[in-house]
Amino acid sequence: MATIALPTKDRKLAPYTTGEPIVFPSKAETGRFNRIAYAAAHVVADPLADADPWIDAKIDWDKTIAFRHYLWDLGLGVAEAMDTAQRGNGLDWPGARDLIRHALEAARARPGVKICCGVGTDHLAPRLDTGIEDIIRAYEEQIEAVEAMGGRLIIMASRALAATAKSPDDYSRVYGRILGHVREPVIIHWLGEMFDPALTGYWGAGDHTVAMETCLAIIAEHAAKIDGVKISLLSKEKEIDMRRRLPDGVRMYTGDDFNYAELIAGNEDGYSDALLGIFDAIAPAASAGLARLASGDLQGFHGILEPTVPLSRHIFKAPTRFYKTGVVFLAWLNGLQDHFIMVGGQESARSLLHLAELFRLADKARVLHDPERAAARMSKLLAVHGLA
Repeated sequence: MATIALPTKDRKLAPYTTGEPIVFPSKAETGRFNRIAYAAAHVVADPLADADPWIDAKIDWDKTIAFRHYLWDLGLGVAEAMDTAQRGNGLDWPGARDLIRHALEAARARPGVKICCGVGTDHLAPRLDTGIEDIIRAYEEQIEAVEAMGGRLIIMASRALAATAKSPDDYSRVYGRILGHVREPVIIHWLGEMFDPALTGYWGAGDHTVAMETCLAIIAEHAAKIDGVKISLLSKEKEIDMRRRLPDGVRMYTGDDFNYAELIAGNEDGYSDALLGIFDAIAPAASAGLARLASGDLQGFHGILEPTVPLSRHIFKAPTRFYKTGVVFLAWLNGLQDHFIMVGGQESARSLLHLAELFRLADKARVLHDPERAAARMSKLLAVHGLA
């Protein structure tokens, strides 16, 4: 245990004493999970790079790939070059392509590990005359690059398509073309506007219920080319409704960082697999919980994962797009990287009060690997802010 003075909303410092963390396995427990589980993984910035962090994304490749090995050791798959890796928010397509190459090289040395890679249209320069064919070509360029490296695909939502499409038919045209040429079944990612305001109205409608009809129609038409769909709408009701209506053989990957425990556990109507940013932050707990679920211990699964939900809701609170700051902050507290510096300068995207509450909730969820080290690092951050 450790005691630290943390800031409060009344502008004071209050002592906080940590509890004892759960000792989770450092490797996946014996036996396979009965859910597919990907962690959307973050990148580790190079803190000593001589570059402008708002413009140049300089990555510490050794630390970044070491974190992927940490996830694989725990039995989790890696969802690479997604929004958790600050894709489109500090990491551009050339940087993402390098990240994918490094990660796939690491994965090839470990037979049996899971990795899927995000492709999109983020290299397409914004222009007033951008057309649907430009968007299709942009998707195809990234798909070709990742398939040439041997990677499986996650088709990310396109800001350019959201800005250009005039109707749901434009979405059908784009996805129909790109799905017609992929080598292996893909995961389609529907990222809600709470994660990225530029994706408001995706699938041609501001109403998610209406938008879902377009998405489901595309999935039904191209089901043989689709492994699953990940929806990140932070609504368990919408996810369950869509999950019930998916064609046979098409998985639902929950992207709901508010309700993941109950969605993964499922009910008599089915369950969701997982592709989650929060699994980056709570990987040992996720691994241990999934092992309990696979062994039939539903109570043990919820006993491990339910306490992490308040932490996740805090990390992903509005503005949700800044959740990456909390993910990287917790990696630093847990000794998984040596600094709290992010590409794009995103370490400044959350307030000190937000980070102090994150510390408390991580402790209550018992996911601080070493509370004394976490408290020492938190104290250093407070000192930088004049709260020594």
